[in-house]
Amino acid sequence: MSGGSSPALERSSSCRHMSEMKAAAQPGDSISVQGISYTVREHVGPWWNLSLYYKKWTRQILKDVSFHIESGQIMGILGNSVIFQVDAVMAELSLSHIADKIIGSRIFAGISGGEKRRVSIAAQLLQDPMDLTSVDTRSKERELETYSRVQVIVTAYKNSEIFSKVLATIERTKCMKDLPPIPFKNKDSPSTFYKLWILLRRITKNFSRDKMGITMRLFQNLLFGLFVAFFLLRLTNDLLKGAVQDRVGLVYQCVSAPPYTGMLNAVALFLPLRAISDQESKDGLYKKWQMLLAYIVHFLPFSVISAAIFSTFMYWTVGLHPDASRFGIFFAVILASHIIGELLTLVVLGVVQNAQIVQSGVVLLNSAGVIVGTGLVRTIEEMSPPFKILSYLSSQRYSSEVLIVNEFHGLNLTCGGANSSMSINPMCIFSHGTEFIEKQFPGALSRFHIDFLILYAFVPGLAIIAILSFKIREIIISR
Repeated sequence: MSGGSSPALERSSSCRHMSEMKAAAQPGDSISVQGISYTVREHVGPWWNLSLYYKKWTRQILKDVSFHIESGQIMGILGNSVIFQVDAVMAELSLSHIADKIIGSRIFAGISGGEKRRVSIAAQLLQDPMDLTSVDTRSKERELETYSRVQVIVTAYKNSEIFSKVLATIERTKCMKDLPPIPFKNKDSPSTFYKLWILLRRITKNFSRDKMGITMRLFQNLLFGLFVAFFLLRLTNDLLKGAVQDRVGLVYQCVSAPPYTGMLNAVALFLPLRAISDQESKDGLYKKWQMLLAYIVHFLPFSVISAAIFSTFMYWTVGLHPDASRFGIFFAVILASHIIGELLTLVVLGVVQNAQIVQSGVVLLNSAGVIVGTGLVRTIEEMSPPFKILSYLSSQRYSSEVLIVNEFHGLNLTCGGANSSMSINPMCIFSHGTEFIEKQFPGALSRFHIDFLILYAFVPGLAIIAILSFKIREIIISR
């Protein structure tokens, strides 16, 4: 009576050389295992024939393997027999420089997307190919039977009419001067516009998965505005209650804060895209400046929405000049300042690799522009000639003058009440906002339209400079 096919799997882990291992030779976060195998036994004969009743064989699973464990996670599986293969594959796929880096996630920016794809390819190359002769491993006879079946299939295919036609087509193609076109294959590179469209779609799709990032991008200016609004509460026209000081302070905050939030967006969101473009541009997929231009087109709608939310809340909550056209000018200045801050950061990212240096440098440039260019800390007329010249290079000079004229022009000021005399209190030196403009910003009324145009000229100017910086970056990296 023969037994049925009910194999009993017995696992055994053999550690043959454990006595030879020394604790001093192993790091504190490593575990070494010498040989892991399993044994299979099966009923293959009658029960009374003990020598043929059981048949067993042992198969090796792992040999000479070290598990490197760090922070509770297995960081790698390194076998002494495949270390040279791993090093060779990493060198072949240009992965040696990221051997000690983490893969990364949505929170931690690890390696780039191209490097992740090459890591996947390397993992596939290091795996053994499938052995068709070992589909059924319960007996040697069945292995041979499986192998014979595979050979029958291969022989039948080679003798088929399809195989003969394929061979004939290949031989005929070798003698042709002009090879037939491959279906669905286009040797022509896509146009620049089509590449930009693909990059824009990819950026939008990737960023749309980060709901928290989208929320912060839209409402970060508003969060800043909440603190300012709760501090000022409501503006008045009374000089004794700080009518001028409150408005000047509000203009100072509106000029300095939006460029800073734009800088934060560029550092947080564009750095991963820059790493991807550095790798994919080497493969000839597109140019680095095309990724930059696609990102600029991507963030413009978000900047418009964010500036609109901040401007609407700030303008009507604190009680600035109640006029719709002046609100439109206020919104336009906030939007330009926010975009300029992000574009300036992109310019620096094109020539500086370290993100911390970029962030510190842009903050210094923004602070210098606010101090030198606005005329709110110290009037431009009182500055030395070098600082006067530098003030023309800062966008804050033009944005501050536009906001000052937009708010103070036509503003009637009081001193302790509507019927109080302006000559009684020495603090009441202005009766109209125009007097403050002429004293602190001489000629700003006549330069209003020019200042507005120059402010918006910074946007395309910085975009062009950013593209040039990334072209220079491409030349430097290609060398």
